[in-house]
Amino acid sequence: MAIPFSYSFRNLWTRRLTTVLTACGMALVVFVFAAVLMFADGFQKTLVDTGSYDNVIISRKGSGAEMQSYVLKSDASLIESYPEIAVGANGTKLVTKESVVLINLTKKDSNKSSNVIIRGISENSLALRPQLRIVAGRMARPGTGEVIVGNGIAHQFQNCEINNVLRFAVREWIVVGIFDAGNTGFSSEIWGDVHQVMSAFRRPIYSSVTFRLQDAGSFTALKARIESDPRMTLEVKREVKYYQEQSEAMAKFVRILGMTITIIFSLGAMIGAMITMYAAVANRTNEIGTLRAIGFRRRNILAAFLLESLLLGFVGGCIGLVFASFLQNLTVSTFMSFQSFSTLAFKFQLNAKIVMESLIFSSLMGLVGGFLPAIRASRMNIVDALRAI
Repeated sequence: MAIPFSYSFRNLWTRRLTTVLTACGMALVVFVFAAVLMFADGFQKTLVDTGSYDNVIISRKGSGAEMQSYVLKSDASLIESYPEIAVGANGTKLVTKESVVLINLTKKDSNKSSNVIIRGISENSLALRPQLRIVAGRMARPGTGEVIVGNGIAHQFQNCEINNVLRFAVREWIVVGIFDAGNTGFSSEIWGDVHQVMSAFRRPIYSSVTFRLQDAGSFTALKARIESDPRMTLEVKREVKYYQEQSEAMAKFVRILGMTITIIFSLGAMIGAMITMYAAVANRTNEIGTLRAIGFRRRNILAAFLLESLLLGFVGGCIGLVFASFLQNLTVSTFMSFQSFSTLAFKFQLNAKIVMESLIFSSLMGLVGGFLPAIRASRMNIVDALRAI
């Protein structure tokens, strides 16, 4: 015979103030736990969404990011001639040779400088990124010092509005448009003509070559052919995999740091739950004695008190998740990778997996915090407990 679920719920409801205070302590821990996961997931999703499965990116073998990569012009021309590259509606091959460099811009809110990616693009760059659209102004003209700015940069940095002038690489660049690339890393970049960028930064080489495959199934053979060519020291990756690898180091760092902080906080929350449950046991000695006298066994008492602590943790988890869900309305910026330390704007992402992990974590906190008090309650002697009546 088991003690009804309503018994545990009613006891928590009777001690509403204590229950709420303990649950709020757990809610704070769950809020931090969920926020860390949402931060890492949003960061990783933004970079992964930057790439396309149909696109292939070629960079220098062993380079950690496009900023450290270089592709010789002769190699880029050879790659451009491959028949596996898809052809666009205008009859030209869907391939772009790009140059990526870093500059320092001043933030609007703090007047501090931060790294921003400048991407030199060619005429097919937009065709390979259909998610990008101009939301204000117009497209930069090839062969000029005009640039377009991602909306993630335009909102954060000075002089990034339309018709403003940016000064870097010992020349002036006119902002003629603002683009939105959705939830991708491109929204945190500035784009200009590749030849103008290479000339300004005195770079006679490209950073990468990106193209779309005519047949997605030809990737493996093409990758083997390019990487085994002794004339080139290049590596070939699907664009989505390339950006996924870019996000892994930072996402892992955030998770480890966040989990360390969460574990420290959770110890305090579990101690709070333990104190609450010990107080409940002390105040309900007569109840425990009565339950044992009418036939309930030790394991029934143990289960009832463990259920209370689980409910306590679950309630705290729900409260923490409610507050964590509001983080989805925030746009934050951080370093894109340890290789570039460039700014990346993204949003916190809450999904079903994070909700489940948070509720499991909060329930476990309640279970651990209530375990010893439940053991104490179950081991009470019937006679001693009834004497307290």
